[in-house]
Amino acid sequence: MDLDPGSPAYGTVVNVHDLPVAGDELHHFGWNVCSAALCPYAPHPHVERRYLIVPGLRSSRIYVFDTKPDPLRPVLVKTIEPETILDRTGYSRPHTVHCGTDAIYVSALGNAEGDAPGGVFMLDHDTFEPLGRWEVDRGPQRLHYDFWWHLGHDTMITSEWGTPNMIEAGPDLELLLGRQYGHRLHVWDLRKRVHLQEIDLGDQYQMALELRPAHDPTRTHGFVNTVISVEDLSANIFTWWLDGGTWRAEKVITIPAEPADPAVLPEPLKQFGAVPPLVSDIALTLDDRILLVSAWGTGELLAFDVSDPRNPKQTGSARLGGIAARAAHPKAPGRPLNGGPQMVEASRDGRRAYFTNSLYRSWDEVFYPDGISSWLVKVDIAEDGSIALDPDFFVDFSADGRRAHQVRLQGGDASSDSYCFP
Repeated sequence: MDLDPGSPAYGTVVNVHDLPVAGDELHHFGWNVCSAALCPYAPHPHVERRYLIVPGLRSSRIYVFDTKPDPLRPVLVKTIEPETILDRTGYSRPHTVHCGTDAIYVSALGNAEGDAPGGVFMLDHDTFEPLGRWEVDRGPQRLHYDFWWHLGHDTMITSEWGTPNMIEAGPDLELLLGRQYGHRLHVWDLRKRVHLQEIDLGDQYQMALELRPAHDPTRTHGFVNTVISVEDLSANIFTWWLDGGTWRAEKVITIPAEPADPAVLPEPLKQFGAVPPLVSDIALTLDDRILLVSAWGTGELLAFDVSDPRNPKQTGSARLGGIAARAAHPKAPGRPLNGGPQMVEASRDGRRAYFTNSLYRSWDEVFYPDGISSWLVKVDIAEDGSIALDPDFFVDFSADGRRAHQVRLQGGDASSDSYCFP
């Protein structure tokens, strides 16, 4: 996409690369290297931020694209087949990519059979070959979703969603009411690769997903979202922090469900007469000040000042889409939109954020049974933390049936870098 406001092609798709094999369903992807490669204990000064590592969640296949020759036309230079990943790591369904100090780290949701455990494996910085499973001693950890770290404290944090067999057919109401989806954080020794501590957020808070640690390596706090409370349909944000030698977490934001006419709700929600926020992503600006929260169900992007991480203050809101609301974009005011704010990415200057509206095909079809008509939009972030939709930026994918999920920005973004130096 062209993101230059001065360009005649602003807000349009300038190139598409269709992959050679059907059925990959791409979710999260990331750069091969970032500032973590400059950490003094494992330096890789020769590598460049030029390759995008793109996992296929359904297929367990990983693609590597080179963006250096022409950033508008990335070239597919390597494909890692699922059999190679399974053989060398024991994992399947690669999901999230982070560039680390010593390798490229990739999360995986399950094992070869689609069951637990899920975990993390590594790719070589230079050859992109799978090096193997990361965990040496996983302790009680079985479910997995996201992972991030505090490099200055040799600590990794991981979160939980569910195994592939728990999620691939769509949300399972029996599992949800049985409180069987993930609701824990796990703390690890990043160097020794061993499990140190489990933090249970409470089994009513189902699906602990996105981890956003402070970018400042001297600070030991971060944020995680839980998608839904089985007690009141709310979504919640927790802050974790290091207290002495123990990691703790507490709920700091609750986003309530919104009443709605059952006639406009999909079947699973009719009995409740309400729309859950279904917070599916969060993003923290590079200065660790503004937290953006995507409420995919209600169709709202919220902004909070988290300068005091245990006492957030809401600073803004923008509405678009939503299960019941179907709020329109300023560029197409007469068109009701489905889907809602989903994956959100903040620019490194903290003044822009981009978000998409498709979560996961089998889950899209449950909550938006009329089918996701996909789009990508932009909000501007003001100095006071308020946000406003850019009225000129509306990328419409509906004509070709594509569903947009994650956004990465040329040269890096707020959720793809980690630092050894403040």
